[in-house]
Amino acid sequence: MQVDFWWFTQDSLRETTIAGVFVVDLWFAKRCDLNRDARVDRTLVLLPASNLHLQYLKLLRVNMHTLNSNVDLSVIPDTPQNIQSDVVMHEVSAQNGTSDRRRQLVKKKAKIVQFNNSHGGFSSAIWRLPTEILAQIFLYCIPEDRNQTPAPYLAPMVLTTVCRRWREVAVDMPSLWRRLRLETGHGDWQQRAFCYDSCLKRSRGRQLSLTLECHNNDWTELRSLLQPYVHQISSLSLGFFSGAGSLPVRDFRGLNELIVYTDGSDPILSVAHSIAQLPPSMRSLKLMDLWFNLKLLSGFNPLAWAGLTNLEIVVDGLDSFPRLLRICPNLSSLTMIGIFTAIETSEPLAHANLQSLRISGGLHLDSIGNLGLFNAITLSNLRALEVRNIGQWPHEEFKAFLTRSQCPLESLIFGGGVMTTDQQLAEYVTIFPSLGVVADPMRSTFYF
Repeated sequence: MQVDFWWFTQDSLRETTIAGVFVVDLWFAKRCDLNRDARVDRTLVLLPASNLHLQYLKLLRVNMHTLNSNVDLSVIPDTPQNIQSDVVMHEVSAQNGTSDRRRQLVKKKAKIVQFNNSHGGFSSAIWRLPTEILAQIFLYCIPEDRNQTPAPYLAPMVLTTVCRRWREVAVDMPSLWRRLRLETGHGDWQQRAFCYDSCLKRSRGRQLSLTLECHNNDWTELRSLLQPYVHQISSLSLGFFSGAGSLPVRDFRGLNELIVYTDGSDPILSVAHSIAQLPPSMRSLKLMDLWFNLKLLSGFNPLAWAGLTNLEIVVDGLDSFPRLLRICPNLSSLTMIGIFTAIETSEPLAHANLQSLRISGGLHLDSIGNLGLFNAITLSNLRALEVRNIGQWPHEEFKAFLTRSQCPLESLIFGGGVMTTDQQLAEYVTIFPSLGVVADPMRSTFYF
């Protein structure tokens, strides 16, 4: 039987799987029984997709180097290249010596590993990457849009298990360990606490972005764990699940951003107690799973939210709007969502810092008349306004508001569920030539 053996060069090997058969695409292949300089433009070698051949290909990847085409292979010493070429040069036809060949393969793999351990110069190119480049690659392994629970199969922990060098680089990168998701209330807390603490220590004083979830009624375990790192926490997401108690947010003195969410339960009192007093450093608060009403908001200290510049909140009743402006004197952006009913004219209220206002009401408000939203409010710095699902637009009331506020309004967006007329839209453009007016009924979702 004619048996062909092939020498695979580093630049020539490609592989794919077609119908259970490995296809090795050789752009440049060298026949071992031909002249060493002979080149083949393109050759396809079909290998049965058995575990044995998978091992051949894996071994080929261990340390593949291109040899000079003028070198006589017969005089090359027992190097990884020589070993690998012998591994790859196998019989294409299946023969009875498979088990013997497997044993030989294991021996040759051991020789390759031994040689590589003692000759670092033959290692793959990835091992020779500068530490700075490797560190940048590691950063791309960390998701930017969410915090993850530490796990051995996820970055960054999995990066520490590849080899000693990767572990040293990963452990020495505080930025890899600053985004974490921590849970309490189920499983072996001691084991998880040890893992959490190890990750937090590796942050080495950097600002932390944490997600904390309480699945029982006690935050004590997490509070104790986080005590040495509380000044590092700049961004915090709190998951209040059924039965969760309160967690005083004021203790996180370096906090800049807070997001609160639930599992569909209604721990409104626990959340209210947690955020009754915010740290002075805090600027952004997002409360999108809970319904706040005027009674709850009135219970807060007048200066409780004084430092906020951005607020997203769901309210039960439009009468919460003036209260929010009062307890947030430095607010520059407000997103308010809720089921609105008309409010009586309140005492005049002026707010000098609000620049962006987004309001979304209930989804079925076509019959509702004037809500009284702009009757007594003066917003002298308002630049952008977007409204959805509030029914009949209070055109005359809004014009009076603009005249009273003398605000530099630049953008006015009417989403779905807002009833306006073409004449009204044209009037705004006439009064404010630089105003961008958009009427887009597709913007109709309850949440922004």
